[in-house]
Amino acid sequence: MKNQINHVAIIPDGNRRWAKEKGIAPEQGHRVGIKTLEKLLDKSIEMKIPHLTFWAASYDNLTNRSKKEVNFLIQFLTKEFQRLLEDAKIQRNKVRVRILGRFKGIFPTKTLGIIEKLMRKTEKYDIFSLTILLAYNGTDEMVEATKGLTAWLKRKAIRITGELIKRFLWTKDLPPVDLVIRTGCQGDPHNSAGFMMWHTANSQYYFTKTLFPNFSPEEFEKAVQNFLKRQRRLGK
Repeated sequence: MKNQINHVAIIPDGNRRWAKEKGIAPEQGHRVGIKTLEKLLDKSIEMKIPHLTFWAASYDNLTNRSKKEVNFLIQFLTKEFQRLLEDAKIQRNKVRVRILGRFKGIFPTKTLGIIEKLMRKTEKYDIFSLTILLAYNGTDEMVEATKGLTAWLKRKAIRITGELIKRFLWTKDLPPVDLVIRTGCQGDPHNSAGFMMWHTANSQYYFTKTLFPNFSPEEFEKAVQNFLKRQRRLGK
């Protein structure tokens, strides 16, 4: 059966390395990386891919890096969320935007308010979906899901199933990931921090040495076309 693609997830490695190669501050690599995401969202809509997930920052990225870099990320992402809130293309294409992760303890009240407005404004859109993982680690997601499930089971007598566990994930409303794209990965193809471990159980992977700021819509399309030509056995 011919492959179809419903959900692409991107691990955007290489912003800092790109900036280092150019002799500029790491913050500028993040700035160009966000612009790259904007182009990839446009491309995914053009290709009629319903779900795009983007790992904007891990929890460690936002807690272990320099205060200057973290402050820049917070300020720049705040502006990006405001832009998405006002973006006519989001409204025209009916893109539901979700921001998921442990960001509430890191980002200021102003940013949290913009995030809430953005998600509320787009929550009924059902043509396309953009999920931004922020202060996200897959291991944290599973720990929080287990805590939620444990608290729920104290009030119930019910058998634990895969579907029941999924109900407590941050990403519970997303479909399985068909293709994971990891950029900036030369000689070291790997996953990180249990990235979306539930949804990537049967994913295909596309690894590229291209640093994320240089990852073009054309290479994105190449990765998708590569996936569509593969034979997915799914354990058979």
